[in-house]
Amino acid sequence: MVRFPLCLSLLLSATLVLAQSTPKAKSTSTKPVPKSAASQTGSPNLNSPIPLDPDVKVGKLANGLTYYIRKNAEPKNRAELRLVIRAGSVLENDNQQGLAHFMEHMEFNGTKNFPKNELVNFLQSAGVRFGADLNAYTGFDETVYQLPVPTDSVNVFTNAFQILEDWAHNATIDPTEVDKERGVILEERRLGRGAGQRMRDQYFPILLNNSQYAKRLPIGTEQVLTTFKPEVLRQFYKDWYRPDLMAVIAVGDFDMKQVEGIIREKFGRIPAVKSPKPRTEYDIPAHKDTKVVIVTDPEQPNTVVQVIYKRPEIKEKTLGDLRESIKRGLFNTMLGNRIQELTQQANPPFLGGYSNYSDFLGNLDAFTSIAVAKEGNVERAIRAVLDENARVKQFGFTPTELARAKQEFMTNVEQAYSERDKTRSVNYVNEYVQNFTDKEPYTSIEFYYNFLKKEQDGIKLAEVNALVDQFIHNDNRAVIVMAPEKDKAKLPTVEQIIGYVDNAGKGLTAYEDKTLDSPLLATQPTASPVVNEKQIKDIGVTEWTLKNGVRVVLKPTNFKNDQILFSASSQGGTSLYDLKDFQSARFSSTLAAMGGTGAYNQIQLGKFLSGKQVSVFPYVGELNEGVNGSAAPKDLETALQLLYSYFTQPRKDPDVVKGFLSNQRSALQNRINTPTPQGVFQDTVTVTLGNNNPRRQPLKPEDLDNIDLDRALKIYQERFANAGDFTFYFVGNFKEDQLKPLVEKYLGGLPSTGKSEKFNDLGIRAPKGQISKTVYRGLDPKAAVQLVYTGDINWSPETSTQLDALAEVLEIKLIEKLREEESGVYGVSASAAYAKYPVPRYTFRINFGCAPENVEKLIAKTQELINNLKEKGALATDIAKFKAETRRETEVQLKDNQFWLGYLQNQYYNGDAPDEVLHEDEQLAKVTVESTKAAANQYLSSNLIRLVLMPEKKQ
Repeated sequence: MVRFPLCLSLLLSATLVLAQSTPKAKSTSTKPVPKSAASQTGSPNLNSPIPLDPDVKVGKLANGLTYYIRKNAEPKNRAELRLVIRAGSVLENDNQQGLAHFMEHMEFNGTKNFPKNELVNFLQSAGVRFGADLNAYTGFDETVYQLPVPTDSVNVFTNAFQILEDWAHNATIDPTEVDKERGVILEERRLGRGAGQRMRDQYFPILLNNSQYAKRLPIGTEQVLTTFKPEVLRQFYKDWYRPDLMAVIAVGDFDMKQVEGIIREKFGRIPAVKSPKPRTEYDIPAHKDTKVVIVTDPEQPNTVVQVIYKRPEIKEKTLGDLRESIKRGLFNTMLGNRIQELTQQANPPFLGGYSNYSDFLGNLDAFTSIAVAKEGNVERAIRAVLDENARVKQFGFTPTELARAKQEFMTNVEQAYSERDKTRSVNYVNEYVQNFTDKEPYTSIEFYYNFLKKEQDGIKLAEVNALVDQFIHNDNRAVIVMAPEKDKAKLPTVEQIIGYVDNAGKGLTAYEDKTLDSPLLATQPTASPVVNEKQIKDIGVTEWTLKNGVRVVLKPTNFKNDQILFSASSQGGTSLYDLKDFQSARFSSTLAAMGGTGAYNQIQLGKFLSGKQVSVFPYVGELNEGVNGSAAPKDLETALQLLYSYFTQPRKDPDVVKGFLSNQRSALQNRINTPTPQGVFQDTVTVTLGNNNPRRQPLKPEDLDNIDLDRALKIYQERFANAGDFTFYFVGNFKEDQLKPLVEKYLGGLPSTGKSEKFNDLGIRAPKGQISKTVYRGLDPKAAVQLVYTGDINWSPETSTQLDALAEVLEIKLIEKLREEESGVYGVSASAAYAKYPVPRYTFRINFGCAPENVEKLIAKTQELINNLKEKGALATDIAKFKAETRRETEVQLKDNQFWLGYLQNQYYNGDAPDEVLHEDEQLAKVTVESTKAAANQYLSSNLIRLVLMPEKKQ
């Protein structure tokens, strides 16, 4: 897998992510830090180095290999292992372009102790999924192998380290396997082709100032990938896979001394390299001028403007550096909130935008401002974002903004601190990867929490305001404009763009921080008591029925210290409304939430909730309506007040809704003007599977004209007017006796009519028979295939288990045949989905991308595998893999709040037994060679929809 830093991923995909950055995550620890590092008295010496987490055992072998070991019991009987190579694509020679990534692939195609595909087979048999669990990635500067394994099997656990050792120096690099893998990697490269890749090829050399990074994208060149000799790959492996550039990381539920012994034994026998090739640290040269790149493409759907202020990377080494990182996090949070507020206007200046300081690439950090232009108006979009930067420069942030940002920051760290004994192993490993590859320090959450408590209050507004002068400067600056080809003539010139950037901030006034100081609920609800209680002891669930008819399902857990998840659902949804009201009903919950609630508009509500761990979102779906939410135990009452408010006092905000619909209309028009191949294909899939029903048509700009705000709010009120037919679910760290009065007050106080509603069956079914549709879109020589089987089912636990088993055993065979044998795909999936409502139905999908000339051949190979399943059933070994993976997955899920919330909601919604999950082994026992044969004949037969995306036909 190819991986880019987050900042470059955004640039490569031209995707907008509206996020508020905080300082880099800190590792957590269960032991107190020694007082010398975390003194409880007085201010720390800011020149002192950041203390490393003492719970991490770090060592170095004689051959130069580094190891990190940490005991962590979440999840139980599991470990996260990593092999990190501090070498990536930037180190390739001209004749090796793409071979760092190629080498990553070859590690799964044969090693000394695991020939050919035995490594994947062994791990699948232990319940480790290929791709989902077992994986790897290659970046510019590093290659990382990811291996999550069970620790309750000595054989599996010790063999996992043998796999890591084999990756380190025992890859076989068989020429036959190399030639087979060429096709797989060329298919991965093919998947990355499109507008983003074509534009990237134009602007990358300029953005990265013709540095080595601009010339060494990890995917490589087609010329090298198709022609290199195996000895060239072996040379890369020999040069860079060496112990002084390696780290082994082990975090999990194990004995640390035992693991250290295994590491020393296995990795200590790797010979040190006597005259190692120098590991060059490449820089991206600075430049005094402003680089401007304007690129267009026929398949680019919108206009994106990015202003990137590059600056030397900040290395966090001392406590002073740590304090500076907190300031940067506060700055990003406040500026992000301001820019987000711009979308709340009646006529927003852009479809989306943000400004953010973060790490970049190589030796650089960057302050980046991005705006997605509305109707192609580059000037208005980028000026709006840059004006917010300039407003900070001219007037600074306000004291109230800083106070909220500090509160929010502290709340996030407090949550990590409170969860320090429940933190999952996977959350630690990346910290140690970054420490090895980029010398990023890792400290304990105890130290960081105490440091933040001491230092944050002393961070003055003037200090944070001063950061803007560090971030924004005229040198080492780049501006990238990506736009649809059809708009090329309308785009501003390079000189105009520089003018927009240089002249931002004219005629600004200071930001006004408008807040509201009122209770969420002006009138307190009238409580109603619990009138019935039922225990389901084998899964630790309690059911309450309140006097107003509300049903509450409770599962107290200790999986997280600071987490309570909740949801609610009721049948009905948009299915109850005629087609003329469909769009108003479809957007009803979105428009209601945009108005805020009660006396609070959306912006004021966000400020009111700042620093609280509260999330509440109402929704109206096709067959039901409900609420999803979460809260820390201390904020649960606020969350329930907000939930009550969303039920009883939705707020109308015509200006915000007008702005939202205006942006939606503009975005939809962009899709029509410059349709992407994948977008057109996905629309075709949806329309076809929906049998061309009007409610399955792609959303069009004119559909938004059918939305009536008053009607939408009326529909929303109707859907939430009767809480008596809702079931609420609570999972997490609460005590029933403490939750009860809150439930009786806020849920018991909800309105109820005493009636029970059902959804309407709209009759939307996938068409029967054999259907084939081919979409011809796209300039690149790439195709996408979906084979979809549908039909009715007998709703039962056995049916769902047999469908899941069928999907897994078929996917195993598809990977073996289409990827490993035919080298025709990078990835292929088989998946089963099933639902009881509106009627019990299943959808079974097979997906893959490939070369257009291989479509028919690979579909034929797929059908051969399906026919073989129908004739003979699955191999017993593949069935065993499915069972092992399912059991391993369930072991972890049973200790996860999110799993239980979704599971309980599904069981109650479908009227199924709440304790069904405890009987999984009984269902797995029914999966046999014969049952998979029967399932293949039942579910992969009559109703097949074949959907193919092909490139445009050349005239």
